[in-house]
Amino acid sequence: MSRDDFNYSSILIQDIMTRTLITVNTSTTALQIAKMMEQGGIGAILVQDNGNPVGIVTDRDFATKLAANNLPFDTHAEKIMSSPLITINHDASISAAAERMTSKKIRKLAVTENGKIIGIITSTDLVTQLAK
Repeated sequence: MSRDDFNYSSILIQDIMTRTLITVNTSTTALQIAKMMEQGGIGAILVQDNGNPVGIVTDRDFATKLAANNLPFDTHAEKIMSSPLITINHDASISAAAERMTSKKIRKLAVTENGKIIGIITSTDLVTQLAK
C-alpha cells in the first residue's frame, strides 16, 4: 500500500498524542513558564485555575503577547495564555485534528477523554505521522 492509498482518517489522535502534560496555575509567571518549557523541551504548557483547565501558553504566545506588547517577565499566565482552551476527543481522527487546527488557526490541541484532559497533539505530531 502506498502512502497515497493510506486513509489518514483511520489513525486516531490517541495513537500519536503526547500523554505527558505540564500544567501551571494562572499566577505562574512568564519567566517560570519559559524555564519549564526550555527544561522540558516543549512548546506549550496548560494553564489551570483551581484544577480546571482554562488555557494554554505556547511558544507563539511569548512572541505575540509578551514580546510584542513589551510585557515584563513577571506577567502572569492568565495575561498571556490563549483561552478558551480548544480541545478534541482522543478517539477523533488525525484528519479531524488537522481540520480543527486549520479552522482555529492554532498548532496545538488539548486531547480529552470523558471531559478530562489526557494529552496534547501538535501540528508537528501530524506532520511526523504524514511523513511515515
